[in-house]
Amino acid sequence: MPRFIVAYVRYVEAFNRAVGKFAMYLILLLLGILLYAAFSKASTDISPIWTVEMAQFTLTAYFMLGGAYALQNNALVRMDLFYSHWKPRTRAIVDCITIIGLLIYLAILLYGAVISTHYTFEIGQRRPSAWQPYLWPIRTIMSIGVLMMLLQAIATFFKDLAIARGKPIE
Repeated sequence: MPRFIVAYVRYVEAFNRAVGKFAMYLILLLLGILLYAAFSKASTDISPIWTVEMAQFTLTAYFMLGGAYALQNNALVRMDLFYSHWKPRTRAIVDCITIIGLLIYLAILLYGAVISTHYTFEIGQRRPSAWQPYLWPIRTIMSIGVLMMLLQAIATFFKDLAIARGKPIE
């Protein structure tokens, strides 16, 4: 593989690994928010209005920012009827073909996410609830997460292509 492709794969994987490891700690933030809500409800019989939506936003950030890291580590669900019995080269060839569908899906999803984020910034959209938080922070995180997934899918394609050619990228 050309050096710039190897550099691209290494850079994208290092970035997604760092962001993914950060995203793992968001589950602790989510736990803290939910515990605060539970203790507030138990002690004062009033649950703060922001806790449910903040928990939803935190879970969304956890999911979206961790997706590329999950793809990088092959931690996604896969139909494994024949796949596990194939040789690594055969798997790589099949993955090179099937990842094209993922790339198309992620490109369309990114387009929609960017348009949605732009619209949210443009009109200052808020969530229609009692708390009424702005939606631009979570929409921005969602767009970044989809972009990271797309970049990781491209890196995965190059890694599989290198395996199919018999010269894996380390």
